[in-house]
Amino acid sequence: MKNNLPLAVALMALLATPVWADPRTISTTGHGEVRAVPDLAEVRAGVTITAPTAAQALAANSTRMQSVFAALRKMGVPEKNIQTTNFYVSPQYTNGENNTARRLTGYQVSNDVTVRLEDVTKLGGALDALVAAGANQMNGISFSIQNPAPVLERARTEAIADARTRAETYAKAAGVSLGTILSISDSGGEAPRPVMYRMAPAMAAAPVPPMAAGEQSVSADVAMVWEIR
Repeated sequence: MKNNLPLAVALMALLATPVWADPRTISTTGHGEVRAVPDLAEVRAGVTITAPTAAQALAANSTRMQSVFAALRKMGVPEKNIQTTNFYVSPQYTNGENNTARRLTGYQVSNDVTVRLEDVTKLGGALDALVAAGANQMNGISFSIQNPAPVLERARTEAIADARTRAETYAKAAGVSLGTILSISDSGGEAPRPVMYRMAPAMAAAPVPPMAAGEQSVSADVAMVWEIR
């Protein structure tokens, strides 16, 4: 018979080893939110022309868009901040009412651009210049923050502080104290989203109203776990 003494000794040593339970913990979440003034504006504008032939519509549209680009360059808007975002040529037809066949009446050419203004104070002047240069479509204005990283950092700091305050409240109520932080995880948040303002086409023929950028909110959320002492 083989000697089972080493196996028995190993089993006894294993049984004598204490099995520690997971440490008692407190888990909380925290939320931080910081508001900041937008310093970037985007204008979506364009020219729409309808003419009897596609060539006429394209020529008229191109002439007016060249004036729009020239006006933006005169304002000092760099080329990198001007981007064509939509261009189409569309045939135009009659409605074909009373069982009559639709009839081609002409062509519509639309050319839209997005203009980034790194100086929000130039927004009113840019709108004026676009309208004066021949833009007859104002598709909206949005405001955003060029560099949200420092604002987001402040929001995260607030989220950590909020989570700690909650944990301290729970620990005090339970008659315990907080120990080592076991984990910190980013639970998400909300980066500043561009705030969009729609503009009616009729604005192209009316004085541009005052514009206010207001403020935008940047938020962060964290989840934290503390060991209970």
